[in-house]
Amino acid sequence: MAKNYYEILGVDKNASADELKSAYRKLAKKYHPDLYTTASEQEKKNAEEKFKEISHAYDVLSDPQKKAAYDAYGDENGPQMGAGGFSGFDGAGGFGINMDDIFSTIFSGFGGGGSRSQRANAPQRGQDILTAATISFEEAAFGVQRIVNVRRVESCPDCKGTGAKDGTAFKTCTKCNGSGRVTVTQRTPFGQFSSQSVCPDCEGRGRIITDPCKTCGGQGRYEKSREVKINIPAGIDNGQRITYQGEGHSGVNGGEKGSLVVEIRVQPHKLFARSGKDLYVTVPISFAEAALGCTLQIPTLYGVQQLKVPDGTQSGTEFKIKNCGIKDLRNASRGDLYVKVAVEVPKSMNHTQKDLLKKFMGEEEPKQYPKKREYEEAAKTVKTSK
Repeated sequence: MAKNYYEILGVDKNASADELKSAYRKLAKKYHPDLYTTASEQEKKNAEEKFKEISHAYDVLSDPQKKAAYDAYGDENGPQMGAGGFSGFDGAGGFGINMDDIFSTIFSGFGGGGSRSQRANAPQRGQDILTAATISFEEAAFGVQRIVNVRRVESCPDCKGTGAKDGTAFKTCTKCNGSGRVTVTQRTPFGQFSSQSVCPDCEGRGRIITDPCKTCGGQGRYEKSREVKINIPAGIDNGQRITYQGEGHSGVNGGEKGSLVVEIRVQPHKLFARSGKDLYVTVPISFAEAALGCTLQIPTLYGVQQLKVPDGTQSGTEFKIKNCGIKDLRNASRGDLYVKVAVEVPKSMNHTQKDLLKKFMGEEEPKQYPKKREYEEAAKTVKTSK
């Protein structure tokens, strides 16, 4: 069963164009993939599918021809002819008829134009701009403001985006009478059909510039470098993107501006490694500190913390300092800092130290080294070839 596009957008069948656009923007903002960069893979997939569903529904209902076909037949492609369709009447072996043009003609009475083209003078949203901002590890942890330089297309203020001098130096196209489209009639074995196409004289704009704007050369838009202030939130991670709506390229024919998408690149830290909200650090300690126990002064992003290492600590043991990690992007909670100790053996010793160690070794007991004993017992079970 075909999906109900009105239910997908949550609007009535008689909703106006503004109501459709408002409903679409609200849902698109809710399910935009950029909002799910830190979500689970399933949540990302669900949001992406929902976003595509919403976009397709709006694409159909915002296009007069597609909407008319959908309302009439339950499908924006019009009445379905089954598996065979009109395949026997193609240009290669039939009457030389373009069936897409015929269907476009049939549907043109429901809203104008072919099913595969939109009005050339319809508002078009501007393209997005993708740029990057490099920040330090600490700036990612606490948030920071940045100025990014972007080069974007903007509507010319002198001609108000029309391309005509003062925004008024144009005349109505006489070929299409300002409609932007022309009607072409052709005879076919099915009868006489009329189809519409973009006016070649005005390129669908419905008007012809008589005196081009000198500022933009009659284009209505031009490129300009801009400085955009961006707010990078605390807790942002390397590779995540932030979208700033309305900061991209200007639209065409009054269409809304695109978005500025900033990819964040976080410089690595000399001491800390990051995984999600948690931080990790490895601290070397001496043999004596591991054996006798000690208190370490651990630097964190929020000040120095004391960590008590008990006697007999083994190399590789990991300790946790709570709430000394990275702030969560969604709330005020913080991750933890995990401290791993690595026992470092001295590379050289003097005679006194060696003598003391020899004396210590002479007083050692096997029960003090359970892992060594376990290894020695396992080693005895190894069978060698004869």
